[in-house]
Amino acid sequence: MLRAVLDANVLASALIRPQGPPGQIVTRFLEDHAFVLVVSAPILEELRRCLSYPRVRKYLTVTDEELDLWVTALGLIADSVAGAAFLSAVVADPDDNKYLVAALEGRADFVVSGDRHLLDLGEYEGVRIITPRAFLPMLQQEN
Repeated sequence: MLRAVLDANVLASALIRPQGPPGQIVTRFLEDHAFVLVVSAPILEELRRCLSYPRVRKYLTVTDEELDLWVTALGLIADSVAGAAFLSAVVADPDDNKYLVAALEGRADFVVSGDRHLLDLGEYEGVRIITPRAFLPMLQQEN
């Protein structure tokens, strides 16, 4: 089964626009168990931060408590890793290294992101870095 790390913006986008590729990916995870989601505490912290931004919050009709419960539940049903290792692979935005750390610790096949700093790497130590639009057909091939 495929293992993937979804960046916080992909997860937030899934809540904002469920019919888009990020939303379809999260639906495939939650309803079909189409892949194993790998997360870490730093990724979940960034997701919480991202979901609290006014430019994101204005698109969501749920309460802060419901968002917090969703993030907590995601952490419980995903394969959680420590995310504590140090990497300096993403020089332009060192904060993005947390996704590669989680991928390596969680033996993920993919990091799914729309972030150019990650996408420009293309691959890191066997982990492919691709967009949600590129990942979605791979889930359809799996089933």
